[in-house]
Amino acid sequence: MSIRTTLMATAALTILPGFALAEDMAPEKTAVLETYADIAAASYGDSLRTAEALQAALAALVEAPSAEALAAAKAAWKQARVPYQQTEAFRFGNAIVDDWEGKVNAWPLDEGLIDYVDPSYGGATDENAFAVLNVIANPSFELSGETVDASAITPDLLENTLQEADGVESNVATGYHAIEFLLWGQDLNGTDHGAGARPWTDYATGEDCTGGNCDRRGEYLTAAADLLVSDLDWMAAQWATGGEARETLLADPDAGIIAMLTGMGSLSYGEQAGERMKLGLLLNDPEEEHDCFSDNTYNSHFYDGLGIHNVYTGRYVGVDGTVTEGASLSDLVAAADPEVDAALSADLNATMMKLTELKVAAEGGFSYDMMLERGNAAGEALIMGAVDALVAQTRGIERAVAALQLEEIGFEGSDSLDDPDAVFQ
Repeated sequence: MSIRTTLMATAALTILPGFALAEDMAPEKTAVLETYADIAAASYGDSLRTAEALQAALAALVEAPSAEALAAAKAAWKQARVPYQQTEAFRFGNAIVDDWEGKVNAWPLDEGLIDYVDPSYGGATDENAFAVLNVIANPSFELSGETVDASAITPDLLENTLQEADGVESNVATGYHAIEFLLWGQDLNGTDHGAGARPWTDYATGEDCTGGNCDRRGEYLTAAADLLVSDLDWMAAQWATGGEARETLLADPDAGIIAMLTGMGSLSYGEQAGERMKLGLLLNDPEEEHDCFSDNTYNSHFYDGLGIHNVYTGRYVGVDGTVTEGASLSDLVAAADPEVDAALSADLNATMMKLTELKVAAEGGFSYDMMLERGNAAGEALIMGAVDALVAQTRGIERAVAALQLEEIGFEGSDSLDDPDAVFQ
């Protein structure tokens, strides 16, 4: 896609302030919440369907390993990330999502828990005794004084034994990023261009197998895919008619509107602008990339931003082009204070333009790793342009909270934004 085409596509997202709504024309809060729940159902539904396509591609890779099968699996993984990242705007305000999210999207992870790693990765640490467990190579291991039988790599083993083993959050054994590592392997390029380069022969049989334990690596990939699909199936059901997430949201309209704004502000500020973008730039560390093995981080950022946009505008475009839309938070704010709505709408559009510029640069060969290099002024400008836009839109969200006369909301913070010196202590 050319720069012009991509920028035009993003410009099409523009919210037109148009006519200010009279206060008596404001939509009912329940109507706004119904749209929000419908968008959640649609986007988690798309996440489920693309995960099922990924599951099929992974099964094909395990059944008949080849360079082509690995490439197809990687493409399916990237496609699966498009709708899922847009669901992240439902985090922070909905407890049911927050309690579940770590199963499918936890990061960063100590990948040595799962499979072989480069010697430069190091060994076990005081913080994580299982940092280089390599369960794929070890059919049994000790955990909390007990011997664990890992001779069969199953969804139960991943979910109930390995995930956050020994209480360590970086022991991530399930979800998109575990699968990402198993497809790409480690990215050993530092801040140079290039993603992980796992060979397809890591899934080959017999003498063609590289990396050892190719059959167990396939077992792990299959188990992780099965878990991802079942977890997404469960979450999609929670937003369907009668689902717990939808019913909880609608039970208290004021609390529901607060949940919407909390998700928007916390994802904008502490999570995306702070932990996912500014922190990596401060540390000049590609290990802080959200999709670090695949170098897909620029897309992760773009679709996170789009998810926030979806929530405010009450409009989601599915992977098949189906549009889900209705009464929106923008309508509600416009009725209360049209100037606040117009300003926030402009802020959201400005953020999407900055994220588009970053995306276009990355797809043109200026990879996110390279942007993080110390002293790379062009990379810093691209990342900080998006960070500054996200911070600005968060201030706009705060003004929307005030316009709606809601209780003050505490958004998620980040030392990288609030106290940068603390990052280095």
